[in-house]
Amino acid sequence: MRVRAISREALVAELAERISGRPPGSWVRVLVDGAPAARPGELADELVTPLRVRGRAVLRVSAGDFLRPASLRLEHGRTDPDAFYDDWLDTGALVREVLEPLAPGGSGRVLARLWDSRVDRAYREPYQELPRGGVVLVDGTLLLGRGLPVEVSVHLWLSEGALARGTPEDERWRLPAYRRYEREVDPGSTADVVVRADHPSRLAVKG
Repeated sequence: MRVRAISREALVAELAERISGRPPGSWVRVLVDGAPAARPGELADELVTPLRVRGRAVLRVSAGDFLRPASLRLEHGRTDPDAFYDDWLDTGALVREVLEPLAPGGSGRVLARLWDSRVDRAYREPYQELPRGGVVLVDGTLLLGRGLPVEVSVHLWLSEGALARGTPEDERWRLPAYRRYEREVDPGSTADVVVRADHPSRLAVKG
């Protein structure tokens, strides 16, 4: 498959054009997926202003605010890579509170944050209404292959070496989960847009 080099600025502009090019009367649900070392949250943040300039209301959501309570998430210990892969994200809540309300015919009422995993309790924030035609940008890791209903998915791909180098020592127990993700989901073939991100200043887009 062809790979072309792209600057960070051009990548953001291309993604903003692709997202804003969706039908203006419909919500657009976007996943920005990648291991933390690839900084998917930063890319999602960078898309906010260009999308607003193009006339789209934007809501930022982090999948990290939809983790299960510690009693469920850490049932098999704090460093179990299979639990991290299978059990940490509350997929049902993310769909119910964020993605389904923005489906055709949905209410548009979204709960942007559900569970604060740092203190292990609910945020208790009010629902927000995203105007029709608005965009929700959801960043996170291991998001593909879960059947999440979205219009655009972006994956920031790292080679195994770059992933290992960029993962802090206290999170290296997660590396087998990322290898499993590559093996079982193959996000490099699953996402709508795949960005090779080994070098933040030298990105490349597949396709």
